[in-house]
Amino acid sequence: MSGTKSSLAPGSSGWVSKYFDLIKKGDLWVHIRNFDEINDLKHIHMKCMRSGIIFGLPTRAIFGHRLNTKNWTKEERLKVLLFEALLFVHLKTGGRVDKDEFLTRLTSFYGDHNARTLSKTLSFFKKEDPEEKVEKILSKRVDIKFNLLDNKWWVNGLNNAFVYLDVILFYDHCMNFNKDALHDYSDFAQEALTAITLATHADGEVSSVERDLFTVFLASANLSDELRDLAKDKFEHGATLQDFGENIQGRWLLKRFLTDISVLTMFSNYEIGKEEKEYTEELRVFMDIPESEMEETVMFIENFIIANRSKSEILNDSASLEKVYGSFTNRWKKILVRNKEKVIIELSESKELVKLMKKSMKEDLSPEEKEKVKDQLKDILKSMPAFAVFMIPGGTFLLPMMMKIIPDLLPSAFKDNEIEE
Repeated sequence: MSGTKSSLAPGSSGWVSKYFDLIKKGDLWVHIRNFDEINDLKHIHMKCMRSGIIFGLPTRAIFGHRLNTKNWTKEERLKVLLFEALLFVHLKTGGRVDKDEFLTRLTSFYGDHNARTLSKTLSFFKKEDPEEKVEKILSKRVDIKFNLLDNKWWVNGLNNAFVYLDVILFYDHCMNFNKDALHDYSDFAQEALTAITLATHADGEVSSVERDLFTVFLASANLSDELRDLAKDKFEHGATLQDFGENIQGRWLLKRFLTDISVLTMFSNYEIGKEEKEYTEELRVFMDIPESEMEETVMFIENFIIANRSKSEILNDSASLEKVYGSFTNRWKKILVRNKEKVIIELSESKELVKLMKKSMKEDLSPEEKEKVKDQLKDILKSMPAFAVFMIPGGTFLLPMMMKIIPDLLPSAFKDNEIEE
């Protein structure tokens, strides 16, 4: 495969066929690796988190890393990302890399959808082929008519902040949990707005950033006027955990999404306070989420903020970023301390890694040496359940931080493994 970026114009008709043509030519590589460390649901969630689609903020392609996106609008980036996320779900649920098969699934999923944004539009699709239908539907799914009043990172750049709900519901559709899964969209959107409301009121204060964030999600929700007014009233006066409906029962992806946006909301001031930590634990218990998964959620959100700091004037502020980075580092330290005996054993069997990490404490490593350290650290850490989900491709891995905190926390591993020159 050459180093040239492939061309795709998602603003013009025919881009879906072009996408599959690029796959056929080998210019796009659509392949999914399965990992023993995580199940399909976790893999879907992790890929979507890394891509930014969970928050309606396209930050990284799922498959199209070689596409030339320089001239794409934000709406086009999100539209293609939604397409790729749906394709990822299609493949994880037994589908093939086949355009006709995938489009058949999508038109079945979207075909009878009667949400307010599509009800009128679909009446004009009667004579269009599946590809035209899908292209127009995806354009509608990412579009919201909303002018933002603030240039805060939490809201700037968000288009349809609830577009990820399509991905969750498409999974239900593909797994035959509910053939009319998209009819649950309104209920799921209300659950998400409740999650944001609860997280906002967790510390007893409603900040302007939290209010802006709620406004963007509400604008994305495509609810009836009555339900919108109900959601706004609840936001102003507060909610309880009992306001969550029965929709969350047995739906892992929905539960993780609700915890994701809850944690994101609480990080609107770049750190979680005591009262918010207490609420996070209450939410975890109510959702019946293991402690390890809630810890993953917080770390994924922290990493998302750090990884996307260049997209935000606020996050480029050293004080704000330092809060998040410090919290993220401390969480890694706690995990390492809990597993330090096993880490030490693994390090004792990798003299080259220890030697390179000791060298890095005195001088910069070469690119080749850094890659060796990265690969060997990943191999060690992903063998441990506490680290596995962060180590596989698409997970969270910050090499400089790990190279610093491991020697600091586990000095005995480096003393015991002193290498004779």
